[in-house]
Amino acid sequence: AQVRDHAREESLHVAGTGVLCLENTHNARGGVAVPKADIDAAADAARDLGIPVHLDGARLFNACVALDEDPTAMVERVDTVMCCLSKGLGAPVGSILAGPEAFIEEAVRVRKQFGGGMRQAGLIAAPGLVALDNVDRLADDHANATVLAEGLDAVSGLSVPTPDTNIVVVDSEGAGLTAEEFVELCDDVGVLGGTFGRYHTRFTTNLNVSRADVERAVDLVADAVESR
Repeated sequence: AQVRDHAREESLHVAGTGVLCLENTHNARGGVAVPKADIDAAADAARDLGIPVHLDGARLFNACVALDEDPTAMVERVDTVMCCLSKGLGAPVGSILAGPEAFIEEAVRVRKQFGGGMRQAGLIAAPGLVALDNVDRLADDHANATVLAEGLDAVSGLSVPTPDTNIVVVDSEGAGLTAEEFVELCDDVGVLGGTFGRYHTRFTTNLNVSRADVERAVDLVADAVESR
């Protein structure tokens, strides 16, 4: 219903809705894994209106692991999808764009038109292939994120919801700290995060963050907040 309510028909006065772009996991909501049923419902509504559907799946595999869903099934109702090999999957660089053959051919042409191109691309593809063979390992990142969230939530003044995947969002307003102040406090003790609003800070777990790292981070942040 929301898709139908917000879709805009083309007229002399306004441009019509050209694409429905979905995201999974949902970054702004703290890495929430969107169920396949919701993706399908939105995609079907858009298609009924003749609107193509693109899925921003930068962390698609995180969503699939969290929901125990097959990636192919997750995207079967969308027209195009991209996913990152570098974020949770841990490759040093690289993303994938998938869709109908004609669309990909046009995407490659446009990329070339704007100066995009790779030489010796196999060096980039190789670690990406390794990453795709180790998707199930993302469950470790999710477990570590939960440990991080629970540990930081126990710190006086901090509020942290339990994450679905590997993104942890900390609300520091109760501690009297803006996000910038909290990030600076964390940075001083070697824990890196990013501001995510006035009072919210985002942390992510990944291939290079171990359980011991997470536990150490909790101790460092707790000491920093409570001793300031």
